[in-house]
Amino acid sequence: MTRVGRRKTPVAAVTLLFLGLSLAACVPGGGGGGDGGGGEGDGGSAFPEDDIEIIVPFAAGGPTDTVTRMIADPMSESLGVQIVVQNIEGAGGTVAAGQAATAAPDGYTVLMHHIGMSTAPTLYPDLPYDPLADFQTVGLVTEVPMTIIARKDFEPTTVDELIAYVQENQDTVTLAHAGVGSASNLCGLLLQDAMGVKVQEVPYDGTGPAMADLVGGQVDFMCDQTTNTTGQISAGEVKAYAVTTPERVESLPDLPTTAEEGLPDLEVTVWHGLYVPTGTPDDVVATLTEALQAALQDEGVIDQMADLGTAPVETDRATPEEHTSLLEEQIGAWEEVITASQGG
Repeated sequence: MTRVGRRKTPVAAVTLLFLGLSLAACVPGGGGGGDGGGGEGDGGSAFPEDDIEIIVPFAAGGPTDTVTRMIADPMSESLGVQIVVQNIEGAGGTVAAGQAATAAPDGYTVLMHHIGMSTAPTLYPDLPYDPLADFQTVGLVTEVPMTIIARKDFEPTTVDELIAYVQENQDTVTLAHAGVGSASNLCGLLLQDAMGVKVQEVPYDGTGPAMADLVGGQVDFMCDQTTNTTGQISAGEVKAYAVTTPERVESLPDLPTTAEEGLPDLEVTVWHGLYVPTGTPDDVVATLTEALQAALQDEGVIDQMADLGTAPVETDRATPEEHTSLLEEQIGAWEEVITASQGG
């Protein structure tokens, strides 16, 4: 399960953000029950009849976008309609989530989001939506490890050297991330806490542009998901220090874990899941869940994810029930982590 290790706080191992389903059963959503509309997503017709839009709350080319596009084609095949991916950036994913929350509850607008869905209530006091009340969960998709990386000419070569260098130069060192509430931002907060420093943070509208500037040498270092870093690490375009999981990842076998490098409390992986607006009929949600489960068992998806250091969740976790349970837990757990990181 996805975890954030902070053993020196009461949250010892916080299960992070971004599930088999019986066809005969009604599927409960994350924020309220559907109306049991008999699969009639469009004026009494069988769902789906038209293209389905999946909204991604971050820039194209980033890790959440990558995961979404991996599952879009096999889900399209299962559903018999086209899935269109739309990237809507801004405010750590809250702009896109806000739009998705007010979309018609007919199954034709789906949101892909990660742990930002559970951290937004703490990070944004005036959040225009409630993750539990305004959304129904469709299912978890994957849990992705994070990596600590830097521009390739950054002076430190090991985690110990990185810590020492950042401690000595924290007034000038720059840490990139994909915006407040993003996975890279949260991992960066925990990394700074583990190092005992506070550096200059440089926010971007997604890790795609953040990675571009890191490769170009405009910023010094960052945390990011393996789905966005494996290619650059393998190509030598960035310098890699560690992966934030208890065990090494198969796609980066030479990259040590944070525990191996003396940071056993820094354990971070990121979960992703699909959502629809509250009020979406139960059997429409069920149809989307079935398509998700089929996509997660697709050999092409499994192979693509393996190449990027991750894997689909097991089928029994790709359900609304499991997704909702995790989201509820995470909202409370991340409130504690974020408050502690901010000195609250």
